[in-house]
Amino acid sequence: MKKYFRPLVIASVVLIYLIIIAGAVVRMTGSGMGCPDWPKCFGYYIPPTEEAQIQWKSNYEYREGFIVILNKELRIAAKDFTSSSKYDPSNWKSYTKHDYAQFNVWHTWIEYINRLVTVLSGIPILLMFILSLRFWKEKRKITLFAGITILAMAFQAWLGKIVVDSNLLPLRITVHMLVAFIILAILLYVLFLTKERATNIKFTDTFKNVLLFSVVLTLIQVALGTQVRQYVDEQIKIVGELEKSEWLNPPTFTFYIHRSFSILVVIVNTWLFWYSKKMKLNLSKLNWILILIGLEALTGILMYYFDFPFLSQPLHLVLSSLLFGVQFYIMLEVYKNKAIEA
Repeated sequence: MKKYFRPLVIASVVLIYLIIIAGAVVRMTGSGMGCPDWPKCFGYYIPPTEEAQIQWKSNYEYREGFIVILNKELRIAAKDFTSSSKYDPSNWKSYTKHDYAQFNVWHTWIEYINRLVTVLSGIPILLMFILSLRFWKEKRKITLFAGITILAMAFQAWLGKIVVDSNLLPLRITVHMLVAFIILAILLYVLFLTKERATNIKFTDTFKNVLLFSVVLTLIQVALGTQVRQYVDEQIKIVGELEKSEWLNPPTFTFYIHRSFSILVVIVNTWLFWYSKKMKLNLSKLNWILILIGLEALTGILMYYFDFPFLSQPLHLVLSSLLFGVQFYIMLEVYKNKAIEA
């Protein structure tokens, strides 16, 4: 059964990236509140496809937890009942976790698909943990970190609920995104532990420290980018979705920091690439880092100077997650002597 473990880890990594992509699409389309409750959607396991389904109806069988929009407010069924010809307030209670009471079928299903992808990702991760128990005697780190992944996924699911209940509070969205990166890092570490390695290449402390700094810098950039995105969301509410030229007008101080840090990202990773070539360190993945940084810069330029072309926002985030993944795996290879201690 051990031969299936590594493919399960790879599948888990791929699905985490799909979660990040789905989350980026949710953010781009403003679908985060497409389902006002969690884990169900308007109280249903399969969300509504038209607004009539969440409007109050007479002689209709309601289940506890079903949600309707009445007078621009969310009302939740307090118990199982069949409605009469007139609305009876005693059967309902106000939904108090937030006051967002709108329905958009596209937003609802985009958010629902995002949740399905998250649930789907849990299947290979659970199987991965079960198979990891076979490694307990020979390499228990695999079992331990596979177990940590399960706990991290549970925490991430809880965070998803908190984000919805808070009506997309920006700070919680940022934490939600960073936790996804942490889960990705844990899975990459588990994947690294299953790889056969044989190399005598020595890395200087300077190279190691600069590489570590580059990874931290990427995480800072992601956090700053999330804050910029928060400002864009607020601008969209003010100027509307069609006025793209006004989404970053005027730019915030955080935006200027984010843009300035991108120059530092280029300098640091270019130095790593140059040093690797000079010292013949055989780190071919550094080529991909420069490519990803170039594409990341391109999408950033497109968003700012060309008024947020279609898909530029989710691509910007997905590229940053790919960049982090490659950087982190290289860091594991560079620090491998410490990483593979029993």
